[in-house]
Amino acid sequence: MSETPYGACRNERNIRLPFAPAALGQFVATAVAEKLAVMNAATFFAELKCRSDLKAFRRLLSRRGGEAPRRGDERSGPPIALPREVPERLLAP
Repeated sequence: MSETPYGACRNERNIRLPFAPAALGQFVATAVAEKLAVMNAATFFAELKCRSDLKAFRRLLSRRGGEAPRRGDERSGPPIALPREVPERLLAP
């Protein structure tokens, strides 16, 4: 009788499975948990979107001034050119 590799088993019809039956249950439980996490995240961001104020967001992004970086927070390398206004396509729902 030949030995099956680690993690492989046979079912009632003697068909070789690439995983143990217990691993299938764990896979299904993990898939369901991931799906629920994605649905919860989508709900969170949808609620956050409803509370958003795009006019305030645009004002915040287009403001000038502010504080200079504190010592140690300076950016090394060439400066990055930031747009004065956020493109409309990025704000569309």
